Amino acid sequence: MTGNDAPNDAAPSGAAPHALPGSGTTDLRDPHLDLDSAAPSLIAVEQIEDRKDDLRAAIKDRRSQLDQRALAASAEEIAQQVLDLTAALGIARGETVAAYVSRRHEPGTLPTLEALHGAGFEVLVPVLGPALDRCWGRFTGVDDLAQLAPGRPLEPRGEPEEAPAVGRARLVLCPALAIDDAGVRLGLGGGWYDRALLHAAPDATVIGVVYDEESRHPRLPRAPHDIPVRGVLTPTSWWHLTAA
Repeated sequence: MTGNDAPNDAAPSGAAPHALPGSGTTDLRDPHLDLDSAAPSLIAVEQIEDRKDDLRAAIKDRRSQLDQRALAASAEEIAQQVLDLTAALGIARGETVAAYVSRRHEPGTLPTLEALHGAGFEVLVPVLGPALDRCWGRFTGVDDLAQLAPGRPLEPRGEPEEAPAVGRARLVLCPALAIDDAGVRLGLGGGWYDRALLHAAPDATVIGVVYDEESRHPRLPRAPHDIPVRGVLTPTSWWHLTAA
């Protein structure tokens, strides 16, 4: 990756990260877990998942207190960062970018989806298919999104494509609650992306999207099934994780 590449021990390039109003810091390190074991025991895995749940609760609580006007502004900033990233990666008009429809309090992605679609990219977003299959739908505009089931993010109304569709994406944008310097992504806990990313192309650039203060944490608990991301994108910058 070019552009805002930064080594693990350096701050991301570009604009200095800013803290949104109402934000704070959460200590995501846990010195009591043996996270380096090559084959963690069932007890160790349960400890990891318990720690993840605690972190999720803390980060979701902090996100719920963020200023809504600042969040709206950050969504526009994220869209510009994504366009800059596609240019740096040399992704051409007509090629595929996999993204997602943000939920409340997440870094907003609707401006990103509109910008990518308007720039001529094929844009895929997650769709929960039959029997909870992990599928993808083509984003063709905000007006085509609908709440197809309670508790799910908005989804395209069109016929979904099966899980391997993400394999044609040059860039995959993933939601996250936090990301550490090794690319470990703290997700919502359903395992959707850890399974979906098994179908991503080996050379795809997989990027986690978080607020500035949720990036570059020294260490997050990682379970055996967790797939790391290769980079981070925030409202103010993006960078490659050389350890991922």
